[in-house]
Amino acid sequence: MSAALEERVLEETLAHLRRHGARRTTVLSIAEALGVSHAALYRYFPSKAELFDAAVAWALRPLEDEMRAIVDAPDPAADKLERLIHAVHRAYRGACLNDPELFALMAQAAVEGRGVGRKHRAKVQAAVQRVVEEGIGSSAFAVADARRGVAFVFDALHRFIHPVSVGLDRDAPNAAVQQRLDRVMRMVARTLVAGRL
Repeated sequence: MSAALEERVLEETLAHLRRHGARRTTVLSIAEALGVSHAALYRYFPSKAELFDAAVAWALRPLEDEMRAIVDAPDPAADKLERLIHAVHRAYRGACLNDPELFALMAQAAVEGRGVGRKHRAKVQAAVQRVVEEGIGSSAFAVADARRGVAFVFDALHRFIHPVSVGLDRDAPNAAVQQRLDRVMRMVARTLVAGRL
């Protein structure tokens, strides 16, 4: 499948999910909208679940690109960590509030540990780990063990960077959620700087 056709398939899949929901979206309806046979789609995506996972992975690419750009930036580690956490939270909360069908699939993939969920989570963890290691290397963070530092970040910020937890705050006002995130983020930064884990 060419990259252009794959993009069209994934765009159409997301459009169908948004319009009809996961239950009522079929491979046949997507194929018909694209003017191709459903057999052709099944050659590349052997099941509806695999097609949905591919669409979720495609929808997460802009966030993953933003994460890479943040990690590669010349900013101090503490600033990078804050920007990284805010980027992940903003993307998840935006999907939760504005793209509920996609968000439901993201959360389901995370809970079930499916490939798309595991791969995305690994990318978030790798980005956090690079920033923590950079902070240790530059002496910005006084943490002796990078693994403990990364675990601390995820433990402290779980509510803001795990899709299921983000979904729990669906009805909370944006300002209140942002204030809580900012408070916890400040505590995380102070702890990493002090090295008291």
